[in-house]
Amino acid sequence: MGLIFAKLWSLFGSREHKVIIVGLDNAGKTTILYQFLMNEVVHTSPTIGSNVEEIVVKNTHFLMWDIGGQESLRSSWNTYYSNTEFIILVVDSIDRERLSITKEELYRMLAHEDLRKAAVLIFANKQDMKGCMTAAEISTYLTLSSIKDHPWHIQSCCALTGEGLCQGLEWMTSRIGVR
Repeated sequence: MGLIFAKLWSLFGSREHKVIIVGLDNAGKTTILYQFLMNEVVHTSPTIGSNVEEIVVKNTHFLMWDIGGQESLRSSWNTYYSNTEFIILVVDSIDRERLSITKEELYRMLAHEDLRKAAVLIFANKQDMKGCMTAAEISTYLTLSSIKDHPWHIQSCCALTGEGLCQGLEWMTSRIGVR
């Protein structure tokens, strides 16, 4: 009975699209998730494990998994990869010292079999901070132009104000059904 309901729901209802939100600790992943959900800043503490929320944009349902970014947790990111359609990589635009780690994690994810069809949205967060790297600088450092087998988009944003977040979601929505 459950299988029949699921098939009918997929025909007449809206399907959920799985999204993982990843990035190094303190990049702003959880702040972005709750900006999407409540359109306000929520004071957060470091995520241990994950947070999951459903976000609806223009009748499109995204099931967003915000995964902790501490070094000790990154090795478990792959347990969340199954059925993922979108990767949101949040980059702290101030944290120049750890951008090489972000790059390593990005390319490790893109090589994973479970993410072979995933599209990638990179949020260049903390654009309100003095001395931050621009989205173009981050794109160059991460060599995003070399990514040929995953659709990708980089978006400047500020998680605290919400600036740029809607544009990122619009890009994701535009990718549904393309691949």
